[in-house]
Amino acid sequence: MSASQAICAGWMDLEDTAAADAVRQQAEEAALAALVDQYAGALYRVAFSVLRNPADAEDAVQEAFLRVLRHRDQLNEVRDHRVWLIRIVWNIVLDRKRRAKTRPETDDVAELARVLPSPGLSAEQRASAAQNHAQVLACVEQLPAKEREVLRLSAFEELSSVEIASVLDITESSVRSRLFRARNLMAGMLNHARGKARDLEPSGSSAETAAAAEEERR
Repeated sequence: MSASQAICAGWMDLEDTAAADAVRQQAEEAALAALVDQYAGALYRVAFSVLRNPADAEDAVQEAFLRVLRHRDQLNEVRDHRVWLIRIVWNIVLDRKRRAKTRPETDDVAELARVLPSPGLSAEQRASAAQNHAQVLACVEQLPAKEREVLRLSAFEELSSVEIASVLDITESSVRSRLFRARNLMAGMLNHARGKARDLEPSGSSAETAAAAEEERR
């Protein structure tokens, strides 16, 4: 082979390598776009359940996907993308909660409705579900930290005990015992809240009370 032929062959190899790299990069970008479409809603729910502010939750999700972009070469090694991504965003929101002042939390019903899966529900039903969700979130905030963490992941993202153990890097038995305590505490708080709500309900007009008393005398 002449020198000129060797040079031409070298350039062709470089072009083939560049073309292969471009194809691989396009495939990686397509895979990332699919991950964004598939899991953005779930990650937002996790972030919002901790930060309770729409802008902070969106920032956390964006940071999570930026981290994934930097480590996209690891995607093929990940067995469960959903749990892997939740673990990333979970660590991000906890870090933000610890080290920085977040924006004010919101109890806006419209925003709470956004984070709830609501297929087939009417607008009125979604608003009612959001109000119930706000009450549950308020009770969750009163739980001890360890119980609060597992309940958020179990109740709001429906992760299994094995998946929660992976996200929090604890044993599955620890997850189960914390969930047991959390659910018992939540049941007590919700029953107390419902009892207070019943106590605040109006007892009826004086005319209705008098009519009822007259009916009893008869």
